[in-house]
Amino acid sequence: MHILTVLYGHPTDPAAFDEYYRTTHAPLVDPIPGVTAFTYRHCSSLDGNPPPYYLMAELTFDSMESLQSGMGSEAGQAAAGDVPNFATGGVTMFVAHD
Repeated sequence: MHILTVLYGHPTDPAAFDEYYRTTHAPLVDPIPGVTAFTYRHCSSLDGNPPPYYLMAELTFDSMESLQSGMGSEAGQAAAGDVPNFATGGVTMFVAHD
C-alpha cells in the first residue's frame, strides 16, 4: 500500500479554502485511476497552539506503480493542477508505504 499524503498550510481565507476544497477539489479525486481510499481532515494540536498544517489529505493506492499511473493520468494531472487555485498557505506532499 502506498499513501500520497498532502499537507496544506494555513490558508489566507479558511472559509473560502474549505468551501473550494469540499465542492471543487475533493471531487477531482474520484476519477483518478487506482485510488482505493481518499480521506481528508482538519488538523489541530494537543497543546492549543496552532498546528503546523491546516488540512491533511490521504490518497491510497495499492502500489507505487498504480500511484504513478493514477497521478500521471489526465484526472490525476487535473487534481494536481488545481492545487494552486486554492492552496494559499502552501502544500507539502510525500508518499508513505509499508
